[in-house]
Amino acid sequence: MTNTNTDEMPPAQPTRMAKFLRVVEALGNALPHPVTLFALFSIAIVLLSGLLGWFEVAVTDPRPEGASGRAPNGLIEVVSLMNADGFRRIVLNLVTNFTSFVPLGTVLVALLGVGVAERSGLLTALIRSMVLKANPRTVTVVIVFAGVLSNTASEMGYVVLIPLAATVFFSLGRHPLAGLAAAFAGVSGGYSANLLLGTVDPLLAGITQEAARLIDPTYTVDASANWFFMFASTFLVTVIASIVSLKIVEPTLGEYDSTQANLDDEDSHRLDPLTATERRGLKFAGVAALIMAIGIALLVVPEGAVLRNPETGEIRNSPFLRGIVALIFVFFLVPGFVYGKLTGTIENDRDLIKAMSDTLGSLGLYMVLVFFAAQFVAYFKYTNLGMIFAIEGAELLKASGLGPIPLMVSFILLAAVINLCMGSASAKWAFMAPVFIPMFMLLGYPPELIQIAYRVGDSVTNVISPMMSYFALIIAFVQRYVSKAGIGTLVSLMLPYSITFLIGWSIMFVIWLSLGLPVGPGAPTTLNIGAGG
Repeated sequence: MTNTNTDEMPPAQPTRMAKFLRVVEALGNALPHPVTLFALFSIAIVLLSGLLGWFEVAVTDPRPEGASGRAPNGLIEVVSLMNADGFRRIVLNLVTNFTSFVPLGTVLVALLGVGVAERSGLLTALIRSMVLKANPRTVTVVIVFAGVLSNTASEMGYVVLIPLAATVFFSLGRHPLAGLAAAFAGVSGGYSANLLLGTVDPLLAGITQEAARLIDPTYTVDASANWFFMFASTFLVTVIASIVSLKIVEPTLGEYDSTQANLDDEDSHRLDPLTATERRGLKFAGVAALIMAIGIALLVVPEGAVLRNPETGEIRNSPFLRGIVALIFVFFLVPGFVYGKLTGTIENDRDLIKAMSDTLGSLGLYMVLVFFAAQFVAYFKYTNLGMIFAIEGAELLKASGLGPIPLMVSFILLAAVINLCMGSASAKWAFMAPVFIPMFMLLGYPPELIQIAYRVGDSVTNVISPMMSYFALIIAFVQRYVSKAGIGTLVSLMLPYSITFLIGWSIMFVIWLSLGLPVGPGAPTTLNIGAGG
């Protein structure tokens, strides 16, 4: 007798995309922890330097005679760490490799200010104010835009905006997953876009600078190195994500069956309007931010201003750009303190200090990661392996005949693929930058340009990567509205965003490159080092 009960029918066969994502997830889970990876990389550099040093491997230095760091014989030779001198160097420089690693200090200082703004409740209130006041017709655009801006403070968008967006759509009678998807696209897909500089900018810039100094020991990369491109990208991401949400994702989801919802009191409270105290706090925090902005402008804009370059009078290579982290610290600290003082979340200096200490206390894993990443970068530089790999790689790329556009697009695609298997943006860049930055510098491409190409590739697949650190949290949010949802549900929901981001952002990058526009203040568009000069 044939059973016609549909509940007992065999499950549908997984699609090719589902199978592919399962493979990606399995490969990602098979990888060691990023900290372990950098420890293994460091050991590998030590062993490889000993082997290549024994064979006396050397390459011709492409830098002109008299250039800083160029040996008199014009050769770059492998320096072994597997001898007495090498062992002494490892022991003596273990601490200084860590403490002198540029991203460490810059991130810590920036987070002191951002942490106060976050823990005082200022950033949460700002996001709620933007979303809850939005017109129902424009709420999708506002949510995406707010998601992009939330990247100023790392996890704020994931924890606050994404569940809030789902709740807003649910209250409007629209599919809550459409709101969640729009917010997720802005927060995670738009990770490298923003109107303001955030904590990730000095972090990546520091790693880029360390890599660039393998070629030019004096090279400096400012935290604002990608700001022009990031600023423009904010509007690109907002437009693309809004169109995809309204024209593809929401119509595909259809009408929502509210009986599937599994909500609690926390979800209902997300829609609570701002209190009078919170509104007053936002108002005065805004005034404080405006005063700070005017003060900074007076220190930069006028001729002969204090924060201009004292020798040239220009903004390029000025204390303003080189010290932008200090300004980020103050710009977030003061409004955060004002808001906290008026709302009662910060009553005295003890509360202020606690907000700072709690923020830094959450960076334990980052500190461990940086320790091992710093050793890897230092060994890579000291052994000259970075230079040798870069020169040989540059020659191969030059021989391939690829022009600037195919080369850059290929690098974006590479970063996008790697992002599927490894979640941390800083960890991936700490591994990739020492290899690719010198290589592209020798071909005439500035580090700032390579950094933004990496950031584009790293961002576009965030929303479909099971290895993204907040992926599991987003699935938990999805299951509040669709209890049977899983990884496949979320990936299929976000795939249209990933594809359109990749296409649209790559086109924008190509146009930017073709026009020779700087990606940030003072960022060069070409270099005259080595093969590509």
